[in-house]
Amino acid sequence: MSDLNGGRLPFFVYGTLRPGEHHHDAFLRGRTRSEQPAGMRGIVLYDGPGYPYAVEEPAGVVRGELVMALPEAYGELLGALDRLEEYVPGDPRNLYERVVREATRADGTGARAWVYLAAPAVAARLRTRGRLVPGGDWRGRPRTP
Repeated sequence: MSDLNGGRLPFFVYGTLRPGEHHHDAFLRGRTRSEQPAGMRGIVLYDGPGYPYAVEEPAGVVRGELVMALPEAYGELLGALDRLEEYVPGDPRNLYERVVREATRADGTGARAWVYLAAPAVAARLRTRGRLVPGGDWRGRPRTP
């Protein structure tokens, strides 16, 4: 588990922030040093209203990218992503919580990374009434016309 970002954690993105998805360019273009395929165990994806929610599930695996921010853009990017996900530390109204989890790169090496998981109330609702994204890959989800 190496940290090549000056003590700042990379981000694991699994939905609309992935390359080719609609938030990638607005939030990540020009702010990243690298974006590489990765996976994260212990979570599953649920389909949301145009975006996914990651929910903790021991047997789950989600596919996404590990994003390393440019050092000079890190603070700005962290703030922008928190605003996008409407995440405020400690706010009980959060839809997402930003937490640290282990991601695995394609070469098998691990990295601690920030990931936005569904907040507890949202996760409980999804577990009872949500629709899982097959295979944990937002890009491979069935799309409704």
